[in-house]
Amino acid sequence: MGYLWLFSLPFTTRMTVIRLPDGGLWLHSPTPLDEGLRKEINALGPVSHIVAPNRIHYWWVGDWKQAYPEAHTYAAPKVVQEAAKAGRFSGFDKELTDTPPAAWAGIIDQQVVPGSYLSEAVFFHRPSRTLVLTDLIENFEPDKVTCGWLKPMLKIGGVADPNGTMPRDLRLTFLAQRKELRTAVQKMIDWNPERLLLAHGRWYAEGAVGELRRAFHWVL
Repeated sequence: MGYLWLFSLPFTTRMTVIRLPDGGLWLHSPTPLDEGLRKEINALGPVSHIVAPNRIHYWWVGDWKQAYPEAHTYAAPKVVQEAAKAGRFSGFDKELTDTPPAAWAGIIDQQVVPGSYLSEAVFFHRPSRTLVLTDLIENFEPDKVTCGWLKPMLKIGGVADPNGTMPRDLRLTFLAQRKELRTAVQKMIDWNPERLLLAHGRWYAEGAVGELRRAFHWVL
């Protein structure tokens, strides 16, 4: 596609990188930074924006900020407090809301999905019709899990490919925000995405709207 790349780790945590029209790179859910990955990123362009989409996916932002001090950093609600409590980087430039910053407005739409434990910022890349989620859907591939006892747990938890959903324990934390979650999911559907990128497990290269309806049938 020329403007969107995926970088994965062995335990299936994924960072998404988008090149904006000005050539700057937008990094979502940054993974550990090593020299090899840094070279790959540098070959794509300058890092301009680093996004922590929820209170779980912030851990490595500080390393990326140190490597790319000119980059702006963005955090979903509750991230700053969680990061400060953990002694990690918490000096984010801006908290994410439903309104995209001017730097990517018109290219990437966004909304914050509020939960009692975890509020997640989700993004829609208009040019590629790609929806980017973090933990609202997980879709681990059992044949890539080496720990035998973990395989049945994936199915029990509702996060086994090809029918990954929101983890059942996380689902419980959205019960009080069921109406807000339904509204947020409907907005994702209205964006009419074709691709659905996930931070964990196999992503969906097509049919994203159908996958959203399937994964969130319990709230729609």
